[in-house]
Amino acid sequence: MTSTAPVTSGTVAVPDGTIYYEVRGSGPLIALVGAPMDSGPFGALAELLASDHTVLCPDPRGHGRSTVTDADKDSTPELRADDLARVITHIGQGPAVVLGSSGGAITGLALAIDRPELVSTLIAHEPPLRELLDNREELRARTDEIVDVYNTGDVIGAMRKFGEMSGLYMPEEMLQQMFGDERDPRAIASDDFFYRHELHTTSGWQPSLDALRATPTTIVIGIGDESAGLFCDRTSRALGGELDIEPTLFPGGHAGFMEQPDAFAERVREVIEAD
Repeated sequence: MTSTAPVTSGTVAVPDGTIYYEVRGSGPLIALVGAPMDSGPFGALAELLASDHTVLCPDPRGHGRSTVTDADKDSTPELRADDLARVITHIGQGPAVVLGSSGGAITGLALAIDRPELVSTLIAHEPPLRELLDNREELRARTDEIVDVYNTGDVIGAMRKFGEMSGLYMPEEMLQQMFGDERDPRAIASDDFFYRHELHTTSGWQPSLDALRATPTTIVIGIGDESAGLFCDRTSRALGGELDIEPTLFPGGHAGFMEQPDAFAERVREVIEAD
């Protein structure tokens, strides 16, 4: 996609590292947040929203160009929410609409609990909250198995098992392309951080449902219209049931913002205007 909005970048110091971020456009602030995904895959959506918003895209700790001083420290939703709070405060244009996808949706939920004054509306797109599901014990065991396989050095095998659990399958050719022999050292480090220090703490997070019910932040629970019956569809609907929030459908699947950025941007605008 040809860039139309100039991109500025910077870093914000946090107590145990630095958080890299990019900013495009002007207008009300919207933050696009992933975990473990960094800012790159949000690029097309960010360009579209930058026509009438200031769009903030940070890299989560331990991924992309964000660093941590202790690579053996777990990345928790609370830590990532504090990082995001520091970046939003640094930008100085809050409160923000926060669109968090996958683990980034969980980061956003933690922010809505801890620093609600910084997030006016949270669009929590497919948060993978396994502890809300009836088969949580099975899912814990399957997550342990994924990490165990990764720890043997079988990255592709771990990804296969992750796909089996989540329903986010990749064709074998794509797996070999993405996780074969020739890989960027930064991508290898990102995978290592995710499997060893983030997967369990994110999907195993147990938010205070009372705190989420009490937050002044408007919470929108987003589900891909192609995600029916998959893991994150189930977790998102379980969260909606707990909070008495009817989920909102967004175009595409778990990565709808990459698959259909134009339609996804239109839906984001509809949601923001409705609030």
